[in-house]
Amino acid sequence: MEYVLVVLAVFVIILVLKGIRVVQQAETVVIERLGRYHRTLESGINVIVPLIDKPRPIDWRYVRTDPSGKNIYIVTKTPRIDLRETVYDFPRQGVITRDNVTIEINALLYFQVVDPMKALYEISNLPDAIQKLTQTTLRNVIGDLELDETLTSRDTINGKLRVILDEATHKWGVKVNRVELQDILPPRDIQDAMEKQMRAERDRRAAILNAEASKKSAVLESEGMREAEVNRAEGEKRSQILIAEGQAEARKRVAEAEAEAIRLVTATVKESGGDPTQYLIAVRYIEAMKEMAANGNKTVFMPYEASGVMGSLGSLKKLFSE
Repeated sequence: MEYVLVVLAVFVIILVLKGIRVVQQAETVVIERLGRYHRTLESGINVIVPLIDKPRPIDWRYVRTDPSGKNIYIVTKTPRIDLRETVYDFPRQGVITRDNVTIEINALLYFQVVDPMKALYEISNLPDAIQKLTQTTLRNVIGDLELDETLTSRDTINGKLRVILDEATHKWGVKVNRVELQDILPPRDIQDAMEKQMRAERDRRAAILNAEASKKSAVLESEGMREAEVNRAEGEKRSQILIAEGQAEARKRVAEAEAEAIRLVTATVKESGGDPTQYLIAVRYIEAMKEMAANGNKTVFMPYEASGVMGSLGSLKKLFSE
């Protein structure tokens, strides 16, 4: 009797333990009662009826890296549904562009389960369905673009893929947050042609830059020479102006001095009763004679009015004798 009670107590403890479910944060479990959906367990401690309530497993995809560095994709069944954002790294696949060029593309898909019941009951294999949908959608989007557009329009392609996948997976209880194209690899001959094109483009830009630099250097050099000539001409102009102003000032001073001297001589000659005009003529005549004698001239030039000059010399002699 005691043995039966012990067995019964152990059985009850096992049932109680089976009825207690602890769900981690950001996870959930879908419970079925007798094969039909009953409720969804929240994070924390939950109590279910053993043998009647059972969790419904879901297909989930994991990625494991082998020693060689290659990714191995594993799909397994688990009763716990992860509500966090999940990333799927799909294998590289070949797609054909609108201009019939085959390229290889590797895509990353970021999604999140928002309705666990739909993720279980609206699709039989969620990871496989998402992968196949992403691959076919990628082929359709790339098929409408040429190679050059595909290589330069990653953001556009990512946006189109996200919108299409989000609309298609909405009925599966999945929200696609973003899609990223990781690698776009054209064929080898296309890559070689693109490299040659880029090299030619770089050479062209280098030639243009060199030509522009030479042109700018020549322009700057000509502008420098022009400014130098302008400055030189301006300097010569100012120098000539200063010289002319100096000569004019000197002549003015000499003329003023001569005028002052003539005025004084005239006043003196008038005081002595002489003729100032004859005196000035005699002075000029003597200066002219000195210049002719200094130049080695042996010819004596006599003015036409010799008597007038002699009279002036007489007046000059009279003036100095007094």
